[in-house]
Amino acid sequence: MTVDPDSGLLSPVRAGTPAEASTGDEAWLRAMLDAEAALARAQARLGTVPSGAADAITEAAGSARIDVVELARGSRATANPVVGLVKALTSAVDAVAPEAAEYVHRGSTSQDIFDTAMMLVADRTLRPLVADLDATAEALAGLAREHRDTTMAGRTLTAHAVPTTFGLKAAGWRQLVLDAAVRVRRVLDGGLPVSLGGAAGTLAAYVEYARLAEAGQAGAGDGAGAGDPAYAERLVAAFAEETGLAAPVLPWHSLRTPVADLAGALAFAAGALGKLAVDVATLTRTELGEVVEPAAEGRGGSSAMPHKRNPVLATLIRSAALQVPVLAAGVTQSMLTEDERSAGVWHAEWQLVRECLRLTGGAAHTAVELARGLTAQPGRMRANVASTHGLIVSERLSAVLAPLLGKAKAKELLGEASQRAVREDRPLRNVLDELPAITDVLTPAALDALLDPAGYTGAAGALVDRALGDTF
Repeated sequence: MTVDPDSGLLSPVRAGTPAEASTGDEAWLRAMLDAEAALARAQARLGTVPSGAADAITEAAGSARIDVVELARGSRATANPVVGLVKALTSAVDAVAPEAAEYVHRGSTSQDIFDTAMMLVADRTLRPLVADLDATAEALAGLAREHRDTTMAGRTLTAHAVPTTFGLKAAGWRQLVLDAAVRVRRVLDGGLPVSLGGAAGTLAAYVEYARLAEAGQAGAGDGAGAGDPAYAERLVAAFAEETGLAAPVLPWHSLRTPVADLAGALAFAAGALGKLAVDVATLTRTELGEVVEPAAEGRGGSSAMPHKRNPVLATLIRSAALQVPVLAAGVTQSMLTEDERSAGVWHAEWQLVRECLRLTGGAAHTAVELARGLTAQPGRMRANVASTHGLIVSERLSAVLAPLLGKAKAKELLGEASQRAVREDRPLRNVLDELPAITDVLTPAALDALLDPAGYTGAAGALVDRALGDTF
């Protein structure tokens, strides 16, 4: 039978990216083998496994050739892949060091290994992901600084509102990306723990093997005192050191905080990148043309329309941003585990977590290229601001005229003038020249200044400075 690998055909945002490589079946298999080897080394450090056996297990785990398809299909009989993995690893160890085979998976349970592997996969995916977020933020900072005072139309409910600057828009994108990086780092900083609980979260088998080893009844290791009451805590700490992960306060087989936090950080990161993507896709519309995505050979082409240049990078990022929060909700729902270990709830997390990792990782990788190559079009921005013939600064006129004419009168006059300008397709300035109530209180020069959109961007420039760490 031909095996149909998940090559990303239906998920191009992550195809060929680092996140795809770090979350694939082979990467997950590698993480489980790494967890088994780390557990043996941790037990050897505490004297419950001979150091030679731990070395043999580590060597076999590093070189074992396990058919991932066969392992996956075999897991239908056990509901998880660890059972088959342990069998295959034990055979590999037995082939090189028969005396070490009995120490494979000693005292452990499938969830210990799989959940630890999940955290290893997450760690290996989040590190390049957060580096991509940093690179994206750096590129957006450059755009914000360059276009600090580049005037463009601020839009609310899709229509022109008041002027803003492209620098402020870019600074806003950057702030979201920085916020996402903070949340991902918070998960990396102690939020990815090893899983060690044994069959029902008591570490009973680990402790029992330690007691037997101390008593010399089960193949003593190289250390002494392994069966003391603090053994479980010391084992968790050693396991954490061997994997590079954190040591949890309690076993978390049914306490899914680490997984929920991971999913939450990924959902936020995807959403932050999605905001950038949505704005870019909007601003690249033919009738707006205010930004241009970076060009590349063959990118953005249409199968039917030779003239098209589609905003492909923004499209890829947006597709991920729409999916990850939905998947993350499923992960959060999986906090509702029954008893000490669940039937089906734990299992439901796996694919959801993987997709959250690979989609967000793919989006972050894509965002670096988008942010670094995004080109603003100030000329189009000016033209679009001018397209409403001065109406975009009507708020400013209203504020200036209110103390001169009274708030109600100013609002009435400007409302009528704005409607005439739209109805007659004339500049607001020309209509205002025909209203004595306006010309009696404002000189032509004053009107010109008030109608200049670049003069009504408020604190935009100062806000950009503050966001970039300059003075406010």
